[in-house]
Amino acid sequence: MSEKVKFGLIGMGAIGERILRQFQQHEEFEIAALCDRNVKRLNNFKVELPDTAMYTDHLDMLQDETIELIYLGVPPKFHHSIAMDIIRRGKNLLCEKPLANSVEEAKEMVEAAERANIVHAMNFPMVYSQAFQVFKEKIQSRELGKIQKVELHLQFTQWPRAWQKNEWISSREQGGFIREVAPHFIQMIQDLFGEMGDINSFVQYPEDELLSETSFISSMKLPGDIPVLFNGIAGIGQKEHLSFKVFGDKGTLDLVNWGILSQSTAADNGEIIPLESSETSSLAGELLKAIKGDSGKLVSFKEGYRVQKVLEELIKEN
Repeated sequence: MSEKVKFGLIGMGAIGERILRQFQQHEEFEIAALCDRNVKRLNNFKVELPDTAMYTDHLDMLQDETIELIYLGVPPKFHHSIAMDIIRRGKNLLCEKPLANSVEEAKEMVEAAERANIVHAMNFPMVYSQAFQVFKEKIQSRELGKIQKVELHLQFTQWPRAWQKNEWISSREQGGFIREVAPHFIQMIQDLFGEMGDINSFVQYPEDELLSETSFISSMKLPGDIPVLFNGIAGIGQKEHLSFKVFGDKGTLDLVNWGILSQSTAADNGEIIPLESSETSSLAGELLKAIKGDSGKLVSFKEGYRVQKVLEELIKEN
């Protein structure tokens, strides 16, 4: 049996725990270390993982030469500084989205990771979903005909969502649903159609200057002058609803709430497409391939940088 890849996680919030659970299911990874400033939360994990090292300072974790892969799941404001520490140590890096808190930071991270020749990837789980793979196949096979428009609608009962409340997620400095949710869809759209440009965005903020956006509407264009509309709102009397829709002259596809895919034509009102499974491959599996020198299906920092450029235009205050 080959030696396990030792894996360390920095940032053990809700998403960090999800990553932990995913990698625990992959027998070729060993959870070697966890790092978080919240000692109480670390102690909770210590009960479950008595042989895993616990740290409150990431620099202490990085002293462990045996750790090969690090997950970085701290708030976006701290991505750049901690990522640069990880890259300088020559460790492979899985970073949470968005890549950084500015385009300049993101660019520096890309350049540093490429110079260090490490495996670098971002946590965009939709890449591995059956829903997106079917979505992509139908567009590439031209089932929809000529693409006329792309729309994204993000509607939240409240922000932050009940399961994700923390000290930064509602802050204007680094939180909000544009930063937290829109990058997933920006990545998918640019993967399907190319880079977005000609971006115009209007964002509404509450009176409290510390709080993140309450709504936004943005327009942009894809190659071939395909128009794109983003429309989002939070704090409404409606259950959370997300819709990523592509309109073609022969059909329309709608990816709803991350995993429900429907297709319609002029002759029908649409039908749900049955999906075989939730994942076509796994992030852990693809990272393992890349670490072992094979080709892995990963979203690189360079792709994350392209997402960051769009994101910064969306949140730019007029």
